[in-house]
Amino acid sequence: MKLKAFVNNRKKLQWVTWLGLPVVVIGGWFYPLLGFLLIGCMAGAVGIAAYKGRAWCDWMCPRGSFYDLFLDKISGKREIPKVFRSAWLRIIVICILFTVIGVQIYFAWPDPKGMGQAFVMVLTITTSIGILLGLAIHPRIWCHICPMGTIAGYMSRDKYPLIIDDKCISCKACEKHCPMQLAPYIDRDNGKFGDTDCIKCGTCVVACPVKVLSLGPVEKRVEAGVKPAPASRKDRVRKAAA
Repeated sequence: MKLKAFVNNRKKLQWVTWLGLPVVVIGGWFYPLLGFLLIGCMAGAVGIAAYKGRAWCDWMCPRGSFYDLFLDKISGKREIPKVFRSAWLRIIVICILFTVIGVQIYFAWPDPKGMGQAFVMVLTITTSIGILLGLAIHPRIWCHICPMGTIAGYMSRDKYPLIIDDKCISCKACEKHCPMQLAPYIDRDNGKFGDTDCIKCGTCVVACPVKVLSLGPVEKRVEAGVKPAPASRKDRVRKAAA
């Protein structure tokens, strides 16, 4: 499939899912119980991470789809500062958001509307922050510190990996088209991209001019004739020690 067709197909899916965001962010202020839909998104992110990595963040996440669709053309698209990929900042964001939700639910208990309002408030605030950061820096910058994205990423390490064939020429096409501003080619010597922020969208696979990238179970890659690069020295030593 050509890159343009792939991107258009992905956008068609996102045009459906992004609608879930205004339903909660706007509708939730009038019907607080809509806030509980956020729990469904959390469950979806974690559930899918168990076998397919952060695939939820690709087009199934309403907020991620919104950022891709509406901020892409007006964003500054600057390089994402390294601090947004740091473990300590992600942990701080997780602690703050879950503490806020927990406190709000505690004081609202057992009123379901009050508890639903807590989710609506948090989603509204974080989405607004994501929009401001997206306009100033990069559309998907919030996704790097999103609590559920972070949790899903750590849960899914090595699940549904992006494999890099040994014929990679480091042309950087994968980095250019990655919606998360990642650079798979940097792991060419390991034969596998290890960044947990990969949302498994497959854009880099289609964009690669020499077709050396692949996503999915090992069996499918073998059938497709994809040959991963030789294991790194570190991996060989670890395997020998085991």
